[in-house]
Amino acid sequence: MKQVVQNYKSGELAVLDVPVPGCKPGGVLVRTAYSLISTGTELMKVSEAGMSMLGKARSRPDQVAKVVQSVATNGVPATYRKVMGKLDSYTPLGYSLCGVVEQVGAGIDDVKVGDVVACAGNEHALHAELNWVPKNLYAPVPDGLAPQHAAFGTVGSIALQGVRRGEPQLGDVALVIGLGLIGQLVVQLLGASGVRVVGVDPDPVRCELAERVGAVACGDPASAAVEAAVAELTGGHGVDQVYLAAGGGSNQPVELAARLSRDRGRVVDIGKCRLDLPWNAYYEKELDVRFSRSYGPGRYDPEYELEGRDYPIGYVRWTERRNLACFLDLVARRRVDVEPLVSHIADFDDAVETYQRLKDGELKAVAVLFRYPQHAGDAGETQAPAVTVPAVRRSGKASTPALAPAAKTPVRLAFVGAGNYATSMLLPHLTGRDGVELSTVVTTTALSAANAKRKFGFADATTDLDAVLGDKSIDAVFVVTRHSSHAELTRRALLAGKAVFVEKPLALTEDELAGVLAAVEESGNDRLQVGFNRRFAPLLQEARKRLGARTGPASLRYLVNAGRLQHGSWYLQQGSEGSRFAGEGGHFIDTASWLLDADPVSVYAVATSGNEDLQVVLHYPDGSTATISYVTTGAAGFPKETLDLVADGKVLRLDDFVRAAVYDGSRKRWVSSRLPKARDKGQNAELAAFIKAVRTGGPMPVPLESLVATTAATLAVQAGLAGGAPVTLARAR
Repeated sequence: MKQVVQNYKSGELAVLDVPVPGCKPGGVLVRTAYSLISTGTELMKVSEAGMSMLGKARSRPDQVAKVVQSVATNGVPATYRKVMGKLDSYTPLGYSLCGVVEQVGAGIDDVKVGDVVACAGNEHALHAELNWVPKNLYAPVPDGLAPQHAAFGTVGSIALQGVRRGEPQLGDVALVIGLGLIGQLVVQLLGASGVRVVGVDPDPVRCELAERVGAVACGDPASAAVEAAVAELTGGHGVDQVYLAAGGGSNQPVELAARLSRDRGRVVDIGKCRLDLPWNAYYEKELDVRFSRSYGPGRYDPEYELEGRDYPIGYVRWTERRNLACFLDLVARRRVDVEPLVSHIADFDDAVETYQRLKDGELKAVAVLFRYPQHAGDAGETQAPAVTVPAVRRSGKASTPALAPAAKTPVRLAFVGAGNYATSMLLPHLTGRDGVELSTVVTTTALSAANAKRKFGFADATTDLDAVLGDKSIDAVFVVTRHSSHAELTRRALLAGKAVFVEKPLALTEDELAGVLAAVEESGNDRLQVGFNRRFAPLLQEARKRLGARTGPASLRYLVNAGRLQHGSWYLQQGSEGSRFAGEGGHFIDTASWLLDADPVSVYAVATSGNEDLQVVLHYPDGSTATISYVTTGAAGFPKETLDLVADGKVLRLDDFVRAAVYDGSRKRWVSSRLPKARDKGQNAELAAFIKAVRTGGPMPVPLESLVATTAATLAVQAGLAGGAPVTLARAR
């Protein structure tokens, strides 16, 4: 299928061929009929992409701060790869469309194939021929409403939420500053609410349009006519509400809002304009400043948008989906008329030219629609006790041909998932490596697969996992998806006879771990590696060698200064993705077990209030102990990982994979350090070991029994927290 994309680094716009997105549970696959260009938001993004790197940095200081912190945590090379990977990628455009349901995912019963729906979301309602849209981001289109008008649903919801934040009442007078697409819709929605509206915009054409759709008077912000109209309509008291629907860097809108508001009036910010509030003016009138967040309640909440968890109507009357349905109803009943706002309808194939004309100012428009070729859909409807460490059983079956010692070269790899970690920490080490061929990348979103194919040289990109697992020429599958899918994808790949590299965690529950081992037993395929890369770090490898063999028990302390996650991170979705420690803790348990050359026999875990900081104590068969302090409340400037191992009168010290030392008695025996930019946590060496094992048929880099023991110990942490007592890791027989 085709999709409009932009490269944020170069500013290039293109209509790209990308794989068709898969129809996941909890949503529908929609074939687009019309999609709407937001001439404000999208053109701002297009213009920003055309800036120099310095200009981009100045326009996004929040992102610059993240880069600085990433350098401190991960070093320059890893940060550079991550940042440039994001910049030099195709990003999608669009967030408002109307189309026809082509396929229905499991769990969806409110629409069927062939229904017309309006869709929202800058990740789901894109300028693309097909989109997968989750349940709370689409709404059925009322009978009789033209699809080109229903395509206004998202921007209509934004305007509607802004009006709701202003709490207008019959007979009020409102001022709308900025008469672009959102402002024009706000004018009409206020009119439908019994409010008299004065509009402000420097463009006389937009002022004239606003008057045609319901404004009492409109004018330039510097015009005396605007103040005169407000004075006449309000008896000199000022407007009840001001709606800021303007953009740009001028502070004129907020100053005008204060001047023309009544005492204790409301100022609602809907657009993205400068907000240096003049204190005296806002204080003396005690103005109520409010912000309107996009389409309404539910926006930016992954449980609402992605998992389909609605808010009870008794507590949240107007969610983003209910706003979308309400706006469609208003248009269908002709309470709002979007037809006068349509400046131009372009064929989808002419998308790049259309954007360029808008950017250059050749095409003056309030609203522009893309019209898509119509195709008949042919898809059908779819619908704290002791923890046992599972024993690893192998069926004794002969390995499949793909697992036999391979005389052929190169090793052909498939990637399932192409997110930040895959593209910044794994694929750069595999691209161009001798004896490796990147065969296929599989993602659930079409554009991420196309980006990975372009940047890393995959031969093919798809959203069809079954086709990849059935491809006999693929030797190994990398599973680099969200945590909740790791175990099932690993199980399926093992049953398909593939060697598997799965990022941590291997499993989030004991049942998931048992399922993976059942696949090993059924297939006889034990060719599995989990991405526990720290044991492969060159600095730690050398330090362990320098420490030498132990004769007595050891004491290990591992401080992980994990830091807080950003709001909205999928790592915080504990209901579906497990706890943060369940996702990351295996790294540190594996490192401790490798240094102590044993698997733990018991786990004791305690947490601070709210489970923010964890203390995990592991006991080993020879009496050794390892204490892992996993904290999120530490200082951001402190190193992320520090480790001390004490045994036999010697101490091994590791400082964040930048410096290591081994002390013997009273003297310092060995010290090695790297520049922070050269921090190496072992990914390259781990991948080399895995590729070698696949090519030669030799042992996997880490024994399967060890991977299982580490996973069981990680899962036992949650059981220990719940039970408040040590958890014995009993070995299954």
